[in-house]
Amino acid sequence: MTTTHKATVQDLYRVKGKAELVNGEILRMPPTGYLPGYAASEILVSLRGHEHLTRTGLAIGDNVGFTVSLSNRESFSPDAAWYTGRPSGMKFLEGAPAFAVEVRSEGDYGPAAERQIAEKRRDYFAEGTQCVWDVDMQSPNVIKSYFSENPDHPVVFKRGEVPDAGRAVPGWSMPVDNLFPRLS
Repeated sequence: MTTTHKATVQDLYRVKGKAELVNGEILRMPPTGYLPGYAASEILVSLRGHEHLTRTGLAIGDNVGFTVSLSNRESFSPDAAWYTGRPSGMKFLEGAPAFAVEVRSEGDYGPAAERQIAEKRRDYFAEGTQCVWDVDMQSPNVIKSYFSENPDHPVVFKRGEVPDAGRAVPGWSMPVDNLFPRLS
């Protein structure tokens, strides 16, 4: 008989690198490439400016853990986020962010990846996230903005447009064009 250990949040603290706790397993996330990393950084910088101006939430960057308590998921680690809960010092943040950004990497394409992305988005909404951006630097539909009140019908943004996160981050928006480097 083989027994397997169900991973816990305490196990997640010991992981080196980015990971999430899903279905009792630690899912490691490989490093991303230049364009996805650049886009996530630009979103974070814009959110950070909004944080400094409004003091209404916290701009959170890549690799920060958020603990949640779904039957199938115990954590998130978005590429960028807006968090309105209490800061937690050196520990993971408790609860899901109000706004989560997931920027696609090279391995985030195809039917299996689409199912995983949709499942994660459902998990965000189940934990109270109000808006999730699916950012695809290879598509003309660069940002698909999903809102909790209509989760199956994204608002699509292309270059030249200025999306926002609705009530998840009141008063904030940023141009899609800012996600692309000016020098190539």
